[in-house]
Amino acid sequence: MKKRKIIIRFLLKFFVTYFLLVGIYSIYLEKTQQKGGVFSCAPITKTVAKHSEQMGQFFGYPIRVEQHESELAMKFYIGDTYAARVVEGCNAISVIILFLTFIIAFSGGIKATIIYGIFGTAVIYIMNIIRVFVLSMLMYKYPEYQYFLHSLLFPAIIYGTTFLLWIVWVKRFSYLKKTKNG
Repeated sequence: MKKRKIIIRFLLKFFVTYFLLVGIYSIYLEKTQQKGGVFSCAPITKTVAKHSEQMGQFFGYPIRVEQHESELAMKFYIGDTYAARVVEGCNAISVIILFLTFIIAFSGGIKATIIYGIFGTAVIYIMNIIRVFVLSMLMYKYPEYQYFLHSLLFPAIIYGTTFLLWIVWVKRFSYLKKTKNG
């Protein structure tokens, strides 16, 4: 009976948190994106593109990003070549929502949850900036591997990072660890 309560509590926390965060994010997108005659991405998508641009420039690459004129995307240029586009799905917010939902559902202390939530979000965000930059560079150099890079390798990197963060959370900070060990 106790295990059933734990599972029900986990599922309840998970789905309430997930739908609450997705709802807030959806409202944010609705309020900040502009479609139609003039297109404008949400500020977080623009920020991810800009940070990836700055990373490339830091390493000496002639990179620039600009709003796509006919879709909700940021164009990623290397020199004069349009190498990739950064869309809403590239900003890692959906991955961050999953990460936060998981650590809230696998409860830990409030202080640990907040600190680890901030830490994990920062790690995922930074990994994503690196991912967008490196993916764009590789798609520029090896366009024939676009499917493999974009659909398989780079999602594995961002989700793998998130999975490792979850493992650390469960093993070090969640109450589940404390229940198992005594």
